[in-house]
Amino acid sequence: MTVLNKIREHLDALLHPSARFDAMTSARHRAFIAPRLLGSLAALASLPIYLAVRGAPAEIEVAVYAWLIAPILVAYFLSRTGRYESAHVLSSIALATMVVAVSLVTGGISSFAAAWLVVVPLEAALSASRRVVGFAVSLALACVAVLVLVEVAGMLPPSQVQPHTGMAFEAAGIAAATLFAAVLAFGAESLARTSSKLLMVEEERFRLLALNMSDVISRHRRNGAVQFISPAAEAMLGGPLAGLYGHGLFDRVHVADRPAYLKALSDAARGGEARSVEFRLRREAPRGDTGGASWIWVEMRCRPMERSQVAPDDAEGEVVAVMRDVTERKLQEEALQAARVEAERADAAKSRFLATMSHELRTPLNAIIGFSEMIVREDDLMITPERRKEYAALINESGQHLLSVVNGILDISKMEAGNFEIALHPFMPREAIVSCCNLMALKARESGLELRTRVPDDLPEVVGDVRAFKQIMLNLVSNAIKFTERGGAVTVSSWVEGARLVLSVADTGVGISSDDLKRIGAPFFQAGTTYQRRHEGTGLGLSIVKSLAELHGGNMTVASRLGEGTTVTILLPLQATAATPRPSNVTALAPAQRSERQDIQVKKSA
Repeated sequence: MTVLNKIREHLDALLHPSARFDAMTSARHRAFIAPRLLGSLAALASLPIYLAVRGAPAEIEVAVYAWLIAPILVAYFLSRTGRYESAHVLSSIALATMVVAVSLVTGGISSFAAAWLVVVPLEAALSASRRVVGFAVSLALACVAVLVLVEVAGMLPPSQVQPHTGMAFEAAGIAAATLFAAVLAFGAESLARTSSKLLMVEEERFRLLALNMSDVISRHRRNGAVQFISPAAEAMLGGPLAGLYGHGLFDRVHVADRPAYLKALSDAARGGEARSVEFRLRREAPRGDTGGASWIWVEMRCRPMERSQVAPDDAEGEVVAVMRDVTERKLQEEALQAARVEAERADAAKSRFLATMSHELRTPLNAIIGFSEMIVREDDLMITPERRKEYAALINESGQHLLSVVNGILDISKMEAGNFEIALHPFMPREAIVSCCNLMALKARESGLELRTRVPDDLPEVVGDVRAFKQIMLNLVSNAIKFTERGGAVTVSSWVEGARLVLSVADTGVGISSDDLKRIGAPFFQAGTTYQRRHEGTGLGLSIVKSLAELHGGNMTVASRLGEGTTVTILLPLQATAATPRPSNVTALAPAQRSERQDIQVKKSA
C-alpha cells in the first residue's frame, strides 16, 4: 500500500492545476497518464534485455520502440495544458499512425498490427466525449481504407518480417493488443467505479442538506403545480409531503395571496429572471393540539430552471423555488410599525401637551404676577381693603389651579412609572360618592346645571383606596360639568354587578367624536384641536381616572355621541388587590384632598 500511495502521489503531482479541484476530472487525467507512463517506461526498460537476446534490431523493431516514446509525450502534453480531449485526439493519432506504419511493412491490411486499429475507438471512449470518439472512429476507418487502397494499388512495400519470425510477431502483436485492451477495460471500470462513488457522495451530501436545512426547495410548473419539494416542508407546514404535490401547496396559499403566488411563478418561467414574493401558507396544527390550523408568512424566491435540466419537450418551462418562513420577521415589522405609530402618537401628544401647558401655566402665572404687583403698589394705586382681599383671593385661586396642573402631571407620571401608591382599606362607597357630589354641587349650580345622584342605600362595603376612589369621582363629575352647556344635567349612578361595583357619570354635554373617542384616556389628549377648545384643562383627567381604576384591577369605558352627551363607566372589584409598587422619590398632594380643599375654599368665599 505504501508503494501504491507513493505512485499515486507522483501521479497527482503530474496533474494540471485545473484538474485538481474536481474528483472526477482528477480520476480521468490520472487514468490517462498512468498507463501511458508505466507502459512506455516498462517497454523502454525492457529494451536492453531485448537487445541482449535479439541482437541488432530490425527497422520495424526500432519503429515500435520509437513509438513507445509517443505516449510519454502525450501524457506530458496533458500534464502541462490540462486539455483532456486534445490529449485523447493526439493519442489516437499517434496510435493510428504507428499501426499504419507497422502494417505497411508487415503485410498491409492482413498484418497482425492492423488488429490494433480496433483499439483506437476503444481508447477514445475513455474521453467521455462524443467528438473524440467520432474522430477516433473516423481515423480508424480512414487507416483501414488507406491500407486497403495501398494493397489494391500494389504499392505495398515488401514485408520485412522473416518467415521464421512472422508467427512470433503475430502472437506478440495480438497479445499486446489484448493486453492494451485489458488496460483500457480496467481503466473504464475504474472510472465507472469512481463515478459511482462520487455520485453516491454527492447524493448523500444533497440528502444531508435537504434533510437538515430549514428552507424548502421546490420545483414547479408555470401553473404552480409542484413537481418536487424537499422534506423541510413537513416541518414548516406540519403535514406530509404527499399532500403538497400537484396543486396541494397552492391549496394551502391564502386566497388573497394566490394571484401574487401564481404571477411570480409565471413571470419567472416566462421572463427568465428571478422573482420574489411573500404570501401566507396554512400550517396544520400538531397532533393533540385543538387550536386548529394557523397561518405563517413565507418568502419565496423563484427562478427558471436551466434548459439542460428540463426535458426538451417541456414547452411550459419549469421553475425552482426556495421558500423560507419569515413569520417572525413579519411580526417584528408589525411591531415596528405599531411602535412607529405609537411614537408618532406620542409626538403628537407632546405637541398637544406643550400647546396646552403654554395656556394652562401662563394664565394663572400672569394672574399671580399681575395681582401681586398691584398689591405691592397699593399705595400708588390707592387700592381699598376690599379690592386687596379680592386680589389675594384671585392669586390664591390661580395658585391652586397651578398646583392642580403640576400635581396632575406628577400623578400621571408616577402612575405610568408604577410608583403611585394606593392603600387598600374597607370603606362605604355611597358615603364617598355623596360627599364628592356635595363638593361639586356649588360648581354645578354656578354653571346652571342639574347634578343628579342615583346611589342606592344598600351599596356593599368595598376594599380599595378611598382617596383614589374620591379622585375618580371628582374628576369624572368635574369633567362632566365642564363640558355640559348651561341648562343641561349630570347624572351620577352606582350599582353592583356580580363582584364588581359600577360607577356611571352621564352628561348631556357636547359629546365626543368617534375619531377622538378611540383615544380618550391617553395622557394629555383632549377632544378637538387645541385652538377649538373652550375649556381649560390638561387632558389628564380621564387618563388619571383610567390609571386609578386599573390600579384597583378595574377598567373604564366611554360611550359618547357628538352633541348628545357622554357616559363614562367605571367597573371596580369589590375586593381590590394591588401589587406593591416601586418606591417613588416624588411626593405629591393627594388628589382627593386637593379637590376637597379647593371646593371648601370656594364655599367659604361664597
